[in-house]
Amino acid sequence: MSQDATSIAVAASRSRTVNILLGVALLLMVVDLVTEAAGGWASARFVLGALALIPLAFVIGEATERLAEHTGPVLGGLLNATMGNAPELMVSLFAIAGGLFTVVRASLVGSVVSNLLLVLGTSLTFAPRGRVSRSSVLSTLGQVALAAVLFGGMAVHYGWRQSDRQASGFDLPLSAILLVLYVVVTARSVRAAYVEHRADRAAADAGPPEWSMRKGLLYLLLATAATVVVTHVVTDTIQAFATASGLGLFFTSAVVVALVGNAAEHGGAVVVAARGNRDLALEISLSSSAQVALFVLPVVALVSAAFRPMPMAFQPVEIVSLGIAVLLPAAVLGRGWSSRARGLILIAGYVALACAYFVFG
Repeated sequence: MSQDATSIAVAASRSRTVNILLGVALLLMVVDLVTEAAGGWASARFVLGALALIPLAFVIGEATERLAEHTGPVLGGLLNATMGNAPELMVSLFAIAGGLFTVVRASLVGSVVSNLLLVLGTSLTFAPRGRVSRSSVLSTLGQVALAAVLFGGMAVHYGWRQSDRQASGFDLPLSAILLVLYVVVTARSVRAAYVEHRADRAAADAGPPEWSMRKGLLYLLLATAATVVVTHVVTDTIQAFATASGLGLFFTSAVVVALVGNAAEHGGAVVVAARGNRDLALEISLSSSAQVALFVLPVVALVSAAFRPMPMAFQPVEIVSLGIAVLLPAAVLGRGWSSRARGLILIAGYVALACAYFVFG
């Protein structure tokens, strides 16, 4: 069989796999919704939702990797992060409406920490050893560090109290500053990266991508929409899970809710890393962490001001964990080189912080 025929066969096989996995995920989603309507056990709904997120993670990873052939790894990672964070944004808004401010703050901080340590570490473990973009890594970590400093300032302003009664007058300006900063920095980096990607493809005389832009976006939107539905059902059962397991509300929010809410993009990063696309896998985890810290959290705070303002009263363990989640990847990837050992260091850091959440949360 010729090389072209082999490539076509592989592409067709991967497309069939994506269709099967998307069908399985949609079937599990329907069963989950029917179980909810029938008043089924919360534990059964949680398990069904978690199982549905696994094939959805593969579909999102595949669609993002195919779209990155058109846009480059930076914009591809941003697309994956945006679609992956959509469920978390929805979950946060539902929690805000219910006055669950501790759940929102802990889950969003936990999301940043898990992306910078667990997802990034797992991606480095599965991806081949090689060079990484120091500028991209340090730029993203710098943005998250700025957010951590501002959040720490707000925590000091609140006296490290979990005061959920009234938001401060500084909360909205802080959120607006972070939001504008994220939009400006992201727009500049995406534009520069896209121009560089087009030049690289032209110089390499690369062939046409396996998927069209329209097909990639269609699969990505379908998988993301299903993820939003499944994540909402899963989140509804978190409290029951926390009660049944004996875990505290803070730990459940910072670890369980954060991991479930980001399961699709976490899986997507690991999938593309295992296929050797190290740059895209790193961009997914980095883009997602910056987006949560400088976009999702400020948007939630600004939207909450319309009906129930959320105070930015973070706990000490949250601010300290954000600082560690910035400093550890900076130390590990500061020289612009990735390896499996470096990935295991980041994973160990996440496990340590998860234990801290359980003890001090």
